[in-house]
Amino acid sequence: MSDSRTGLRFAVDSHHSVISNPQQRGTREDLRRAVDDLIDFARAADRAGVDSFWLTEDPDGWDALAVLGAIARETDRIRLGTGVVNPYYRHPALIAASMSTLDALSDGRAFLGLGRGQPEWYERALGMEIGSPLAALGETFHLLRQWLERPWTAAAAPDATRFRVRRWERSTGPVQERLPIYLAAAGPKALSLAARQADGVIFNELTSVTFMERTIRSVRAEAVEAGRDPEALSFFARSGVAVTDDPERVWEQRKVTVAMIHTLPGMERLLETPGFDTDDIIEKVREVMHTREVLARGGNFPDLRRAANFAAARALIPTELMRELVVAGTVEEVRARLRHLREIGVTDVFLKRPAREALDAFGEVVASLSDL
Repeated sequence: MSDSRTGLRFAVDSHHSVISNPQQRGTREDLRRAVDDLIDFARAADRAGVDSFWLTEDPDGWDALAVLGAIARETDRIRLGTGVVNPYYRHPALIAASMSTLDALSDGRAFLGLGRGQPEWYERALGMEIGSPLAALGETFHLLRQWLERPWTAAAAPDATRFRVRRWERSTGPVQERLPIYLAAAGPKALSLAARQADGVIFNELTSVTFMERTIRSVRAEAVEAGRDPEALSFFARSGVAVTDDPERVWEQRKVTVAMIHTLPGMERLLETPGFDTDDIIEKVREVMHTREVLARGGNFPDLRRAANFAAARALIPTELMRELVVAGTVEEVRARLRHLREIGVTDVFLKRPAREALDAFGEVVASLSDL
């Protein structure tokens, strides 16, 4: 594993989906099989020398921290964390408890990936009071920095509006003296919060090089203004790196990611790429995906999949744009793209999850991309 100041580290992740057919419901056997497969993948990533393993959590899927706890007992060195949880679905006190437990189970390998979540789900479907997501994140940072560091006692700031925590002492805390907290951020205010409070920034899937390069510069500059060391920050590119002789197939597959993720409010900004009117592209894709209508009624990812016209969405997303967003190709081509990401300040890059039958060869793929 390379130090973030001198080279790239590798990460892997896995989403919460247990089934691929939105017309079906996952059975108990489906869930158990998915968790078993995930544990096997985590073992392979651990053996391969991958630095971090991330697990997504959405309110229609599994409990990420429970699964990570199981993975902690089956791995030895890989760091384990969420990608991401939010303070609506999990109160900061529960986040502190879960992360302290995971850190103990993993002997100090836990980290927290934090984000705002999808407000429409929590307000319109789950009946929560949302308020300002940015304020909720800021107050969560304030509390977690206290609960996750000795003496594990937290109190809200006087101007807190969402989590008005009176002095609350926890009886346990994490193994690490400072458990890392990374923020998934896209808008300027959330990125400013990351520069002042977080240990790094998580870029959502397939964020463009243009967006990442500009953002890394601005976040580092604001960190300096806040009296922090900009070189200590991590920047995670969820590029889904794939070594393959058939990149066109990967580009086509990843169009579904763009259709599902980047049609959500504000996410189109992450695709900014010279030569493409990505705002216009995503607006057209939203129409055939029916994203606005689904979110208006508080619909979640299964609802989005049922409403989607994926064939029409794929036709609207230029393959040449996917070539710019997806890091896929031969070892030499991928290494060249990764060197460029390192040069703009990316510290960690996500690798594509291999097929189950390719797990034994995963270490060779990681080794072929190392020493950048």
